Amino acid sequence: MFRSHYRTSLWLWLVCLLAACFGLVLIASLQRNGGYNFLRSQVIAAGIGFIGAAVLSFADYHLLLDRWKWFAGAAVLLTAAVFVFGFQVSGTDDAAWIALPFGLTVQPSEFVKLCLILTFARHLSYLSERNCLNRLPGLLSLAVHAALPVAVIHWQGDDGTALVFLPVFLFMALVAGVKKRVFAVTGGLALVLAPVFWFFLLNEEHRSRIMSLFLPDADYGWQQYQGKLSIGSGGLWGSGLFHGNRVVQEVVPEQENDFILTVAGEELGFIGCMAVLAALLVLLLLILRQLKTASDTEGRLICAGVFAMLAAQIFINLGMVLGFLPVIGVTLPLFSAGGSSVMGTLLGIGMVQSVARRTWRR
Repeated sequence: MFRSHYRTSLWLWLVCLLAACFGLVLIASLQRNGGYNFLRSQVIAAGIGFIGAAVLSFADYHLLLDRWKWFAGAAVLLTAAVFVFGFQVSGTDDAAWIALPFGLTVQPSEFVKLCLILTFARHLSYLSERNCLNRLPGLLSLAVHAALPVAVIHWQGDDGTALVFLPVFLFMALVAGVKKRVFAVTGGLALVLAPVFWFFLLNEEHRSRIMSLFLPDADYGWQQYQGKLSIGSGGLWGSGLFHGNRVVQEVVPEQENDFILTVAGEELGFIGCMAVLAALLVLLLLILRQLKTASDTEGRLICAGVFAMLAAQIFINLGMVLGFLPVIGVTLPLFSAGGSSVMGTLLGIGMVQSVARRTWRR
């Protein structure tokens, strides 16, 4: 006999809480320089995020998907607002933020990700129910659904978020049942079109960032070079929390967000970096477990979207910090300073917990 246990995953809540607190400790350490109070903003954002996640966990995800038009409209409004009210935050190269009262800012694309996970899950479920998932019209509709937000976000200049969207859509399509040969054809087409992307879609700055991975560049490779020096300087155990000289001197630009791992590396050493990665790995595994045990396709698709979103951010962020990928402004979930980032991550966890609450058990 099966029954719905109506409980969320306690382990998932616990790992999120521990990771968020770990991130707050790292932010508190770099706050010693007396600059902008990232810690206060992060605490407020994390608090709002956990409350929002708890509320979402009680919501029936089927009702959320049934109201996909609301989320599609919200995604359009949030994206349009950036074109009208967006401004550039210091240390970034895109006008992807909107100013709020009391000196606060918000990055709408962090919430657009969640809206698109819900709309794409509904789209995939709709096609699957009608056996149209692997037919050409259905595949073309999915391609348009995926390409539009990627193109618009790229147009805004927020290439980091645009890049995160791609694995989200691909992994959700794979979980939904799109045949592997479709991905093979898509991958081959992407390789053929690579020169077109390089010469016509990427600007000179984008190309310079990529080339700096192979040819040292004082302009575009400096941040990564200093980041690796900070991580290496920590050795096995690090210099100790609140004792990193490079941290307090802000040697690594944007160490509070994209390069937060360098703070862990210098002050907590290799062990601290492994602790950060272990927390994120356990988080991903718990989401994957929920994906496998979800009661229906729609629940699995929501979990797949959140998993791919976080996995892509983690992979890209680590690639940036370690010098394997160009710097494109992608945060490390739950660790990097950034209210929109931590709230978006926690709201995504709330969506997974909604699936967990309605999973049928023996």
